[in-house]
Amino acid sequence: MIWTALLSTGLKIVLLGILDAISVWAAVSLGTSGSYSFLAGLVIGVIIINYLALSTKAYPFRYLFPGLVFLGAMVVYPIGYTVYISLTNLQTGNFLTKAQVIAQLDGRYYLPPDYESFRFWAYRNDQGALRVILIAGDGRAFISEGDRLKSVDLDEPQFERSPGGIVERFDGYRRISGPELYQNLSLLERLNLQYGDYTVRLANLNEFRSYRKQYQYFPGEDKLVDIQTGKVYYSKEGYFTAEDGTRIEPGFRVNIGLRNFISVLTSPTIRKDFTRVFTWTILWSLFTVLFSFAVGLGFAMLLNDPYIRARFLYRSLLIIPYTMPAFISALVWAGMFNTDLGVINRILGNLFGLKINWLNDPFWAKVTLIFINVWLTYPYMMIVSLGALQSIPVELFEAARVDGARGWQQFWKITMPLLLVSVAPLLIGSFAFTFNNFTIIWLVTAGRPAVLGAATPAGATDILISWTYRLAFEGAQGNQLGLASAVSIIIFIIIAAISAVNFRFTKALEEVSQGV
Repeated sequence: MIWTALLSTGLKIVLLGILDAISVWAAVSLGTSGSYSFLAGLVIGVIIINYLALSTKAYPFRYLFPGLVFLGAMVVYPIGYTVYISLTNLQTGNFLTKAQVIAQLDGRYYLPPDYESFRFWAYRNDQGALRVILIAGDGRAFISEGDRLKSVDLDEPQFERSPGGIVERFDGYRRISGPELYQNLSLLERLNLQYGDYTVRLANLNEFRSYRKQYQYFPGEDKLVDIQTGKVYYSKEGYFTAEDGTRIEPGFRVNIGLRNFISVLTSPTIRKDFTRVFTWTILWSLFTVLFSFAVGLGFAMLLNDPYIRARFLYRSLLIIPYTMPAFISALVWAGMFNTDLGVINRILGNLFGLKINWLNDPFWAKVTLIFINVWLTYPYMMIVSLGALQSIPVELFEAARVDGARGWQQFWKITMPLLLVSVAPLLIGSFAFTFNNFTIIWLVTAGRPAVLGAATPAGATDILISWTYRLAFEGAQGNQLGLASAVSIIIFIIIAAISAVNFRFTKALEEVSQGV
């Protein structure tokens, strides 16, 4: 026992030592790269792990910690990050931070009227370092040293020249040309060589040219000056904007508070799309749950009758839609409802001469989606209802028949109240699931058909979650991730409200069941 304990302690110390060593290396990397938030998380996490492993007082928390870590990584962090994005203007054109935008604009150049051209030769040494020799139009020669150009006399002895006058070697460097020059093209393009007030850069494969920086940033005044035109741009709402309203692209990410939420709720165009999509989402969820429950309960009551022959066979056949992957069934039904090639229109055409535009007409597209989702969900409702029906005591129905209650009276006074005690929470959960059922909407209609005049990419069959996806990746103004995150938070609040109703409704039904 002593040796086992010593071995266990030694193994624990070795593993902690390896973890701490890796953490120190990662901490140094994060610190040097400026990722201070990740560094703080790493340090706190390592301290907690060491404490849990070495302290006897923290023994019970060793079993909770892994679950808390996954809870934080999979639930808390995504929610927190979504809230953060919803408070920013993150969208196409505003992905970068302000520092990144300034650095990018600092690397923009323009070709002034008095520019010079230089033909060049490129050289590399055995260590892979790259240097260039530039020859001006008047014959002056320059050589690169770091990020600067230095005037040089090519007749000096360290330069080995060919009979044609080309410098082939110098100080361990050899000239590169042909295919090797193409291989080093990216390195040549990165060269920014200072030459007085100019920056000499590669213009094409034949020459370098002298450029000037186009923008200069003044941190104290938080402004950007276009050196070429003299126009001044001030930092405003995620862009450098001039007094006449012109902006420099790209913009940068800034916090805008609750503006995305306010836009969803108050902007006439966005609010109109949101209201339409929200109304359809409620109807989509409500009709799907009601119809699937009605169909499932009807089959469950039939299969619950002990006098029906081969009911086990019927039960197996009716459960088939539930056993098939939902995305396969959705694609099959989408093909069957195709206007020109679908089987359903062929049958309707042969029998009644009808041709319905199932997926391209807003009304019929919605009918199609509800039908497909009912097909996919009624077996679940049937199974749940069948189990709940079998749990209702038969004596209650016998007593009701003695009192003269008919079939419908027994159903509404006994079956439904007791059935809802078990099924109601599942119905509300099914409503919440259907509320966010992105898969069926996207596979069958992708939110289409389009709605004329919509300010956002909100199709006729888009529900909130698919509209959020299209806002994030298919917006008219590009990827509107901030606005999409705000809509996601609103959906989260709606689902939370549905869950709250679930708890209250379940409690009320329990009181009803106790009184039956």
